[in-house]
Amino acid sequence: MKPAAAHDFLQLNPAAGEPYYRQIYTRLRAAAADGLLKPGDRIPSARALAAELGLARGTVESAYSLLAAEGYIEARGQAGTVIAAGLQAKPSTAAAKAAPAPAAPAPYDFDNPAGRPAPLPRPFQMGVPALDAFPRKIWARLAARAARATGAADMLYPPPAGTDALRAEIARYLQLSRGLSCAPAQVFITAGYRDSLDLAARALLEPGDKVWVEDPGYPPTGALLRAAGMTLVGVPVDDDGLQVAEGLRLAPRARAAVVTPAHQSPLCVALSLQRRIELLDWATRSKAWIIEDDYDGEYRYVSRPLPALKSLDRDDRVLYAGTFSKVLFPAIRLAYLVVPLSQVARFEETARHFSGGSPALTQGIVADFMAEGHFARHIQRMRRLYGERRELAAAGLDAVLGKQMQMEARPGGMHLLMRLKGRRSDRALAEKMRQDGMFGRALSECLLAPREGLPPMLMLSFTNIDSRRKAQELARRILALL
Repeated sequence: MKPAAAHDFLQLNPAAGEPYYRQIYTRLRAAAADGLLKPGDRIPSARALAAELGLARGTVESAYSLLAAEGYIEARGQAGTVIAAGLQAKPSTAAAKAAPAPAAPAPYDFDNPAGRPAPLPRPFQMGVPALDAFPRKIWARLAARAARATGAADMLYPPPAGTDALRAEIARYLQLSRGLSCAPAQVFITAGYRDSLDLAARALLEPGDKVWVEDPGYPPTGALLRAAGMTLVGVPVDDDGLQVAEGLRLAPRARAAVVTPAHQSPLCVALSLQRRIELLDWATRSKAWIIEDDYDGEYRYVSRPLPALKSLDRDDRVLYAGTFSKVLFPAIRLAYLVVPLSQVARFEETARHFSGGSPALTQGIVADFMAEGHFARHIQRMRRLYGERRELAAAGLDAVLGKQMQMEARPGGMHLLMRLKGRRSDRALAEKMRQDGMFGRALSECLLAPREGLPPMLMLSFTNIDSRRKAQELARRILALL
């Protein structure tokens, strides 16, 4: 590769208000995106580029660390640092002019704001576990064994409700870890939380039914129920979780409630015991259903994980939804729904009509992963790791942004809450972060309707932030956007 100084895109501007590390980062990122640098092209080492530009080596390393975190470059040992494989360049201006007008944008995906697979998760990407800590070698060994053992019967259509082996392992795990007493027949394997919610809505609800949803809450929940024809009733959330009394005032005869009692999404508060009892009493009296979304209930850092709401259910009114996306990896597209024993036949019929089933090979690998104890050990390791990364991320962000934001302490979950000081807009800042290659979700984006008195907050995942230094680098990028 030619010396960096020979490229116009690496000429720095001393008079610009932008720091030198930021200029280097911006110019290299643009060159890769525009195709001036192609996948596999080698770029100068941090030491060589620093000498060429007359800068401190740490300045160049700061720029390179940001590019590596976003997947633009990758280190290859003695081969040096190169532009990441698979990076797609933007079309040229001429090609863009000749291209047909783009179709209408798809609905916003809160779990993948880029709308396409990325080589690495964006900084602060919500819903993505620590991918660097996943036991890939164990997984690969189990996957190879399962593939070799595949017989003709395994190539048929998978059971709509899931394989017997995986359903049995999930039932065993839930009994030990979440206090649930359920039979394997009550466990239905789905292709993700949204698939679980869709299955429950088809089996138990009718268009026009009123459904309590948390406000603020997880936006895809409301979007799916609204698309299914349900009438959403936004029930406010406070430090004790869903305000059951408000739900009774707004819609006492609602047919269902969807709640996140372990770590409320997005506020990360836990539903208090008193309100859990009130919610269960309401469901029993009204013959309503409660869908418990326990998306990351395993991750609590100040005490043992809280028992599931389902463990208190004595009248069989709670459906328990869990997912492997948050504890293994999102691409697995596997989740599960535990239904009341009295409703098993109805769900079996609904699954036969509307579920194509999940790949039996993947289910077999997960079943072996659980049966051999790898799953429980992985959860324990992640709980410790996330506790450490949570502290590192919080300390790094606070060191840089302490005057602009205030950290909201929460006992669990996979993301931090940052309260914006002053009259700043969380929605505007989140959008700027997304445009800058990071991820940011604003609390105001999770509201069904505008609400007075709710402070502007950002939700930032810490699961893939492995050092205080990285958190500080990202915080400086946020600071530049304020």
